Amino acid sequence: ETFDEIRNNKDIDAVYIGLPNSMHAEYTIRAAKAGKHVLCEKPMATSVKDCEAMIQACRDANVKLFIAYRCQYEPVNLRVMELIRNGSIGKVEAIESANGFDIHAGEWRLDPKLAGGGPLMDMGVYSLNACRYLTGEEPVSLEGYAGVVDHDGRFKGVEENLSWSMKFPSGAVASCSTTYGANQPGFYRVHGSSGMIHAEPAFAYQGIKMKADIKGQEPIEMEEQEKDPSQFAVEADAFAQCIWENKTPKTSGEEGLRDMRYVETIYKSAGLSLG
Repeated sequence: ETFDEIRNNKDIDAVYIGLPNSMHAEYTIRAAKAGKHVLCEKPMATSVKDCEAMIQACRDANVKLFIAYRCQYEPVNLRVMELIRNGSIGKVEAIESANGFDIHAGEWRLDPKLAGGGPLMDMGVYSLNACRYLTGEEPVSLEGYAGVVDHDGRFKGVEENLSWSMKFPSGAVASCSTTYGANQPGFYRVHGSSGMIHAEPAFAYQGIKMKADIKGQEPIEMEEQEKDPSQFAVEADAFAQCIWENKTPKTSGEEGLRDMRYVETIYKSAGLSLG
């Protein structure tokens, strides 16, 4: 009830929004109108329309909008991107990725009015975003399939399982899956013409590690050394740097908007809708 009063507190420069997905848009817009920069959790919102409204509100207020894609700032993922960009594994041919967990009954994530959707909105967005930052490309086609296996009352409003495929302009293809019905450690495998990179766990809060097998070379291995909450500190530092130096965040509102457009396309292909 008193949130909007932050406009009168000059000690507050920025707001972190870690609310349920459907509340991201409202509180981002209210924070922007109060003149505060915003670090918003992913998924950015539960519709393309809301994402666009968030971007416009922050633009009108001249404040930064930073979406919390922490893996894009995490050292092991950055090393993987470097190996791909410098051609170490040749041309990217295919990617496989998955991420999910066995959800407990009664969690807010099972309420479509709060979550917007099922595991794609929560865990699957990691794989979706990863395929984009790994290839450095935007998908030109997406196709999804959803289903429910456990008819135990948990999945009356959202999907339990969802798999989708993507094709990129280079010809690279990706196959991803996410679930709320089984423990599915987050991982990705990038298959290149000259090697392969396997990251597992790839999206965890700590202990991320990868192994690169490159033709004619010794394997390259790397594991995150710092412990939770180091990833969040790096993310927050990047946010602060953008504010201090008046730079556009790498993971801006536009980045979140792109993912939401792809999410809508995947859900539509699978015969589902958001919210």
